[in-house]
Amino acid sequence: MERTPHRWNTAFEWVDHRGPFTTISLEQARAYDEVGYFVFEDAFDAATLAELDVGLAPGDARSRAFLTTLEDGRFHVTGLDTQIIAPHAVLRSETARRFCAHPILAGIARDLIGPDVRLYWDQSVYKVPRGAEPVLWHQDNGYAYVEPQSYLTCWVAITDATLENGCVHVMPAVHRQGTLAHRHTDIGEECWGDWSRAIAVPVRAGSIVVFTSLTPHATPINTTDSVRKAYIVQYAPDGAVVRERGGARTALDDPGRQFLVVRDGAPVDATR
Repeated sequence: MERTPHRWNTAFEWVDHRGPFTTISLEQARAYDEVGYFVFEDAFDAATLAELDVGLAPGDARSRAFLTTLEDGRFHVTGLDTQIIAPHAVLRSETARRFCAHPILAGIARDLIGPDVRLYWDQSVYKVPRGAEPVLWHQDNGYAYVEPQSYLTCWVAITDATLENGCVHVMPAVHRQGTLAHRHTDIGEECWGDWSRAIAVPVRAGSIVVFTSLTPHATPINTTDSVRKAYIVQYAPDGAVVRERGGARTALDDPGRQFLVVRDGAPVDATR
């Protein structure tokens, strides 16, 4: 697939982050600007991860049950033989809601997005053992075109993410070009990617792979006998919109699942 810009990406310009930073280091900010990602190691302890896993379990079970009703057990990027994806846990789980507003995540969001930040999206992604398909090269902004184009993805490892079970791989420095054109496939959206240039990002449970929505990334199949568990939490600046096919723009301000996590530079209590 060719490396070409998205048709709406006509005047993108990446702006480097100057700080001051409350949570990330200068080196991490520099890596985010130059390479498109960094790892925030050991952010969460085993007890926090265990509680989160319990909070996400009902959504995972619901998605799994839905897939069993389909002839081939697949629905676009999710499938019984690939990965079980369960979005919007914050609508059902107070544990997930509190987690998405955790001071570490809110601090990272504040440092990389600005003083007013909303949760944009959350989903558990449990990659099944001995999977049949990978996750293709894509940018998160290739699934729904958000403006501003660069928002924040925090890929939280609930279990160790390894080369064998499908850790994240990223394409370095491509984010500075903005959103790329994607093509639709039966197993997800796909943009240009070059495995010979890819950087593998294995991480311990409790660590966060932090990257911009413009960083192309992919995950290989899980070749082990255990489930690889991750929770993807995404943040956008207050006032961000998603651009619809017809040109309309919809505000990302649903109070149920797109609540403020940072206001005027300070974390917000997200409990209801």
